[in-house]
Amino acid sequence: MMPKAREQKYYITFLMLAACYSLVVIALADYMRNKPFLERLGYIPSVNTLKVFAADHKQLLSASLMLKVQIYFGGLIEKAENKLQVPADYPAMSRTIDAALKLDPYNMDGYYFAQAILAWDVGKPDLANTFLEYGMKYRTWDWQLPFFAGFNYAYFLKDYGKAAREYQRAAELSGNEMFINLAGRYMQRSGKTEMAITYLGMMAKSARQLSMKRTLLTRQTAFLQVLKIEKARDTFFQHYAKLPTSLDDLVHAGYLPVLPRDPYGGTFFIKNDGSIDSTSGFAFAAVKK
Repeated sequence: MMPKAREQKYYITFLMLAACYSLVVIALADYMRNKPFLERLGYIPSVNTLKVFAADHKQLLSASLMLKVQIYFGGLIEKAENKLQVPADYPAMSRTIDAALKLDPYNMDGYYFAQAILAWDVGKPDLANTFLEYGMKYRTWDWQLPFFAGFNYAYFLKDYGKAAREYQRAAELSGNEMFINLAGRYMQRSGKTEMAITYLGMMAKSARQLSMKRTLLTRQTAFLQVLKIEKARDTFFQHYAKLPTSLDDLVHAGYLPVLPRDPYGGTFFIKNDGSIDSTSGFAFAAVKK
């Protein structure tokens, strides 16, 4: 009788936990259904709460959180392409990614999305690197994480020593000396646009989500236009021993056949130091303040 009584006790406990879980899920679903679109991504229970309810299904819950972020971001891209300016809730995206990775530190989608969006659209390469460094503690075999971090250190943060360190780690893990060469090239300030074009192409090839592939290829297209302007600027400087003040100078001098088009809808311009920028900031949606 005792084993049977114990089984009944476990069964009753299981039913109670299942009932509690169902109540939480129903309440959360109702909450999310009645919130406006832009706020829906913002509500996430604490990681400890998620771990309790996920039990042995932490990987599944982590994947579902990342799917939620991907669907949300895909909707933003679709609206931007339809000329609808919608502010992106980047802080909520960051919190969701953090929760997903705390549930499953091996979830590559979390690191990939953090790198592709946080480093570029949000302008937070240091935050992206925090995620990447966290991932390196678990995905010890993965050369992509130090490759991403190395790019951020070189291109965004201008910390060439750390960039070289990360590329060396990527080379050791992959056996590809290309990363050593990249580290050397990143030590030089010149040519960084070409590096970014190569980098974005590599990321786009491995992107599994169509919305992510499209946003990476759009940015690559923008940087190809920037490279055209940079080459025209350098030719102008060689001939006139001074920097052009505007793109019109390059067109009138015959170094640019037409004004390049920014795929983000902005306007390219030459900064006082001669570098090329765009009024779009190379992103569709403005960062939510």
